[in-house]
Amino acid sequence: MKLSVIIVNYNVCYYLEQCIDSVLKATKGIEFELFVVDNHSQDGSMAYLKKRFKKEVCFVESIHNLGFARANNIAIRQATGEYLLLLNPDTFVGETTIREMLTFMDNHEQAGAAGLTMYNSAGERSPESRRGMPTPVVSFLKMLGFSRRYYMSYLSWDEPARIDIVSGAFCMLRRKAVDEVGMLDEDFFMYGEDIDLSYRMLQYGWENWFVPARIVHYKGESTVKSSFRYVHVFYQAMLIFFRKHYGHLSFLVTLPIKIAIYFRAIIALIQMLYTRMYRSLGFVNRKDFQPRYLFIGTQPMLDESRRLANRMGLTASYFQEPEALLDTDCDGCNVVYDIEHFGYDAVISMASQYHQGKCLLCTYSTKTHVLITPQEIIL
Repeated sequence: MKLSVIIVNYNVCYYLEQCIDSVLKATKGIEFELFVVDNHSQDGSMAYLKKRFKKEVCFVESIHNLGFARANNIAIRQATGEYLLLLNPDTFVGETTIREMLTFMDNHEQAGAAGLTMYNSAGERSPESRRGMPTPVVSFLKMLGFSRRYYMSYLSWDEPARIDIVSGAFCMLRRKAVDEVGMLDEDFFMYGEDIDLSYRMLQYGWENWFVPARIVHYKGESTVKSSFRYVHVFYQAMLIFFRKHYGHLSFLVTLPIKIAIYFRAIIALIQMLYTRMYRSLGFVNRKDFQPRYLFIGTQPMLDESRRLANRMGLTASYFQEPEALLDTDCDGCNVVYDIEHFGYDAVISMASQYHQGKCLLCTYSTKTHVLITPQEIIL
């Protein structure tokens, strides 16, 4: 088996459906297996998706929320691929992405892990695509707002490069390397396990790489990071990593880092509570609740979209060519692409070319009749 793809799901049914569809298109001609490990979702994910992908996917249904690391490890133990791909369910990959990554791994025998360019929903490259090692100095500088070294922003986006940390949102792993360094550390419930695994890869002499292939990661910068649970779990993961790998350092070195972590956690909570209070008092941008939709696609897609917009009371415009965005005020709009017509690679290219951080990437499928936005699903 060439490749084992592993996706952990928790209450993101339709995002996951699109992710699986993109993987199936990207793995044509490749010997692969696809695992979906469900962390006890309550949104009907498994009943819906098992009917949709009965033959293509091996579903593992947990009766508890095991967290990201433990759920991935369940599938890693069952996987038989030469390479493992850990993939977030709120992503989609281009049709050429997986083949490009496999070719790179085949040509670089010391590559234990590889990541790629992640675009956010505004068509912007995510800095988390490439990260440096969070040493005490680098971590302290990042806490103070100096993140150039942490995000390795001095590297080119157009060339492969050695990096320290590969994001768990898309992490291509060599099975031989995982067998040597070990699986994900289950002390991390969510967040931080990718940093820990990347660190161990380097300790054992393997290389971590950035490859200029592309995916879209919908929610990495949106709703999840506004929750109390995110703040608690994320900063707890930072402390676990720091204690595990730098706990041997002098108290005078570790104390400022720990203080900085707790300080940033408190600031994040204050900001979150302030935002919630601000919105509860009605001080909200109307566009946040009533965005304008720009539908781009074939005539059948536009006809379906018009009916959907009328039924849901959406403010919408309709175009057959993406170049129309150049002559349209699309600031704050949801731009909806006909995914069946354009394909995933083309949508990523159009978003990176036309959006420039001004509008959000959305998709509509005439097969599933589902409109996917970064904030919500519209049926």
